[in-house]
Amino acid sequence: VAAALSALATAILVQAPAAFAAAPGPTMGISAEAWSWGMLGAALATGMSSLGAGFAVAKVGTAAVGALAEKPELFGRLLIFVGLAEGIAIYGLIVSILILNRLV
Repeated sequence: VAAALSALATAILVQAPAAFAAAPGPTMGISAEAWSWGMLGAALATGMSSLGAGFAVAKVGTAAVGALAEKPELFGRLLIFVGLAEGIAIYGLIVSILILNRLV
């Protein structure tokens, strides 16, 4: 379901510049094609990093729960590992914000 929604959102972002090509709004001197590639890059940066973070948290979280069941004193260290895995999504979000700032 998430992959289908991501594909739909990407298709909408790629086709959106055709509606804005005549209006001087979001492009501000950038061609419609460059704007659509920028939007696609921002969408892919966020989407792919979120998918990667979800995969990493699933793997690290499973191992962390298994290790926590055997040694509860490892909670702090395991929390750091899960937090590092979640950081991947934040990096992708920052990259997409930087891309969108260059478009406006």
